[in-house]
Parts: sequence; C-alpha cells; structure tokens
Amino acid sequence: MLPAQQGYDRTITVFSPDGRLYQVEYAIETVRRGTIAVGVKCKDGIIIAVEEKPRKLQISDIAQKVFQIDDHVGVAAAGYIPDARSQVDNARFFSQSNKMIYDEPVEVETIAKHLADQCQQYTQYAGVRPFGVSLILGGVVNKKPELYLTDPSGTYISYDAIAIGSGSDQVTDFLEKTYKNDLSLDEAAALATAGIYLSSEDKEGVDHIRMARINVETGLFEIVSKEEIANYAKVAKEKYPHEQK
Repeated sequence: MLPAQQGYDRTITVFSPDGRLYQVEYAIETVRRGTIAVGVKCKDGIIIAVEEKPRKLQISDIAQKVFQIDDHVGVAAAGYIPDARSQVDNARFFSQSNKMIYDEPVEVETIAKHLADQCQQYTQYAGVRPFGVSLILGGVVNKKPELYLTDPSGTYISYDAIAIGSGSDQVTDFLEKTYKNDLSLDEAAALATAGIYLSSEDKEGVDHIRMARINVETGLFEIVSKEEIANYAKVAKEKYPHEQK
C-alpha cells in the first residue's frame, strides 16, 4: 500500500480520493465475519435468532448475542459483541428515559435511530473508532411488530426479514425466496432456524442456536427454550430440506 493510501486507511475522519472511509469498511467487515443472526417479522410478532458457538467447558445458559432492551424490544447482534453490549446498555438507558418522560413504550424505530446516530458520530470524530457490530432490533408497539437493522456506518433500515454475519448474503437470498407476509410466529421461528442451519457448519442439534420472540398479543420479549427450538428445527428440516445440506 502506498504511503498516501496508508494515511486514509488510518484516519477515520478523512475520505479517500475515491470517496471511501476505510475504517468504517473494516468495521462492516468485522460484522461479516461474525456468526449469523436472523430477524423475521410476521403477523403474530417478531423472531430474532442467532448462532453461538460455545467451547466445550463453557457454561452457555445465558445467550451472548441476544439481548432484551425493554419489555417489548429485543436485539440480536453480529460482529464484535463487546461493542454490542455497550450499545445495548445505551439503548436500555434511552428506552427507560423515554418511558419516564413520555409515559409510553418507546418506538422501535426511535431506538434504532438513536443507536444509528451514535454509530454515525463515531465515524466523524478523531480519537474514536467505529462500532464493529450490527444489530437487529425487533419489537411490538401497539400490537404492531417492527424490525430494524443498524450498521457501523450509522444506517438504520426497516425490514420484514434480514440476516447479518457470516453467510448472511446466502441466508438473505433464502429469506427473499421463502418469506411470506402471513407467516405465523411458529412458521417465522422455523424459517429463522432454517436460515441459521443454511449458514452454519453444524447441521444437527440446536445447542448452537439461541432465539427470542415478541408476541403481538402479549407484547413481551421472551427467550425461546431449547425444547421449542428443537421442534422448530424439526419443522425447518421437513419444510426446507434442500437448505439443510
């Protein structure tokens, strides 16, 4: 690499002559190297699911990539997970502050925009680095499910279904072909499970899968048990057999 190019490579606040911010691109590459995370919106609510690869002696009862923001909002992360924890803490504080000020549940889009604004600031000032994580935010407000994606550049976009992390392009193509607006919550969970199997090296078992849901009826975030995930995996293999190979 030429000395002039190295300067643009090391300075996050300076655009290169071809209009690129290299450090932001590197942060986005960090997300692509993380394990897969999937979000699916359906008529009955939201499903967020991730792949986690615990070591043999690791106690893995607590999910490391799925977080609860508020009673009605959850997050799945891909990339540098310590950055995700920092953003989740920020989002929790923001959500509770919103509840105290306005006395109503915060909109999912409002949280997504707040986190995206924070990401954008970290691409604009010297002495900091971009967040190396993307987040899938899902929630239910006034019985309306909402799903958003944030990335290190400060972008936030609403989706019906989306995948981030390693193999996300392949999984997103799969979701585009199979997603339907009238999916039930169970069908959405099976679809998300199939997406994780498509990307993962592990095609059997569910120990590497973590999942949460927010039901439209209750409007509450809840972690899905391994037994239920196993049932969803069975349905996924029956319904999408070609994606499991």
